[in-house]
Amino acid sequence: MKKVLVTGGAGFIGSAVCRYLVLEKQVQVLNVDKLTYAGNLASLDEIKDNPLYQFAQVDICDGDAISALLDDFQPDAVMHLAAESHVDRSIDGPSEFIQTNIVGTYTMLECALAYWRTLQKSEDGRQRSEDGGQRTGTGLISDLGSPTSGNHRPLSSEFRFHHISTDEVYGSLGDEGLFEETTPYDPRSPYSASKASSDHLVMAWYHTYGLPVLITNCSNNYGPYHFPEKLIPLVILNALDEKELPIYGKGDNIRDWLHVEDHACALVTVVETGRLGETYNVGGRNERTNLEVVETICEVLDELKPRAVGRYKDLITFVEDRPGHDQRYAIDATKLETELGWKAQEDFDSGIRKTVQWYLDNDWWWGPLRALRYAGERLGRA
Repeated sequence: MKKVLVTGGAGFIGSAVCRYLVLEKQVQVLNVDKLTYAGNLASLDEIKDNPLYQFAQVDICDGDAISALLDDFQPDAVMHLAAESHVDRSIDGPSEFIQTNIVGTYTMLECALAYWRTLQKSEDGRQRSEDGGQRTGTGLISDLGSPTSGNHRPLSSEFRFHHISTDEVYGSLGDEGLFEETTPYDPRSPYSASKASSDHLVMAWYHTYGLPVLITNCSNNYGPYHFPEKLIPLVILNALDEKELPIYGKGDNIRDWLHVEDHACALVTVVETGRLGETYNVGGRNERTNLEVVETICEVLDELKPRAVGRYKDLITFVEDRPGHDQRYAIDATKLETELGWKAQEDFDSGIRKTVQWYLDNDWWWGPLRALRYAGERLGRA
C-alpha cells in the first residue's frame, strides 16, 4: 500500500493505526475525523509534521465531502474506524450511535463503491490514468501531490475497504468457549447493535456489489491515548486524583484485553494480506475480570507512585451494575494467527505497566480532557 484513508483517525485506536502506518510502514495517510468529544489531534503530535500525514475534519455522514476526499487522495485502502464506541453513552443517547455507526458506514460504503468503480482494471488503464490531467482538489486537504506517491492511482483489484468492528456484536459468553468468526450475532446494547448493523451492511456490499471488503472484530483495547471515560484510564486517573475507583456489580465481568499497538499491527496485516469477504477476530488472549484489572492497576501504582497513606486498593468501590452488562468476552484469534501470521506481542502484565507509566508521564495529554471534556462522572444509568 502507498496511500490509506483512515476514518476516525483522531480516536484511540484510529490514532494508533495512523501512527503505525506512517512510522512503521511509511504509508501516506489521510486521517478523516469529525473531531467529536473523543477525537483528539494531540494523539497525533508524533506525526503531525510528517509529510506522509494529512488531516481532514469531515463527518463520515457527509457523502459529498467523503467522495471528494476519495477522488482527490486516491487511496489503495479505506480503514473505517470512525464510530461512537462507548456502551454507557449509547444507553444515555442511542441516536448518535445509529447515525454514526449505521448511517455513517452506509455512506462510506456508497462512496467507496463509487470510487472503486472509477478505478482501472489493468496496468495499461492505470498508466493512461497516471498520464492524465491534473485534479483540481476540494480544498478540504492540502499537499495531495506528495513526492512519496507521485500520481499514484490503484487498480480496482488492489483496493480494499476494511471495516473495524468489535467483539461485542457476539453478545455474552458463558464460563466456557470463545468468540469465533462464525459465532452468531447477539448484541445486547445500543452500541453493539449499531456495530452489528454496520457489519451486516459491509458484508452485503461485498455480496451484492462486489466491493472488496474485510471485517475485523476486536476485543477490549487498552494503552496510551485512551479517552478517560474507559475503565483503565478512568481507574488510573481517579487513583491519581485520590477519587473512588468504581467497579460495576461484583467486578466479575470478564474481558479479553488487547494492547492498542498490537491491534494496529493486526489491522494493517489484515488489510494487506487478508482474504476478501472474510472476517478476522483480533484478541490478546488476556482474559481478566474487571476486579482483577483494577487491582493490577492499583498494584502497579503502589510501586510507581505510592500514596501518602494507604494503598490504592482502598479506593475501590462497587457501584450499581450497568444495564445489559455482558458477562464475558473472549476472542479466538486462531484464524488471524494461522492464516496471516499475526500474534499479540504484549501480555497484560507488561502492557498494563507500560500503560500506567504512560499516564504518569503524559498529563499534558489527559489533563485538558479531564478538565474540559470528561471529569469521571457516571454515565449509562438508563
